[in-house]
Amino acid sequence: MHLVRADEPQHPAFYRVIWRTHRGEFSDLSTVERSACMDGVVLVEQIVREHLAPHKVNLATLGNVVPHLHWHVIARWRWDTHWPQPVWGAPRRPADPVRLATVRALIPDLDTALRARLQERFG
Repeated sequence: MHLVRADEPQHPAFYRVIWRTHRGEFSDLSTVERSACMDGVVLVEQIVREHLAPHKVNLATLGNVVPHLHWHVIARWRWDTHWPQPVWGAPRRPADPVRLATVRALIPDLDTALRARLQERFG
């Protein structure tokens, strides 16, 4: 399992949990692999919640553009540009630079915690 933080200017806590071997669909994984994959997604969600206390965490797996199994884990706030709509749609309001800066300041510690806990859990 591999973790990437997407560089999304309006959504700084936007992560991708990527399955290391190529699989196009979640159902292509074995029962054990599916369990491990979801354990990773849940762990990322939990750590994001611990560090950022978002109003909501969105989980998604699309793979329409990149046909490689990955899950999106996206921290959301009622004040974000797209709330309550998905982050892939049109913005509903301007960005709040003060709140975004506050979240961005927490990201380095969050990234460190994510990598440490994923390494501890999955090696």
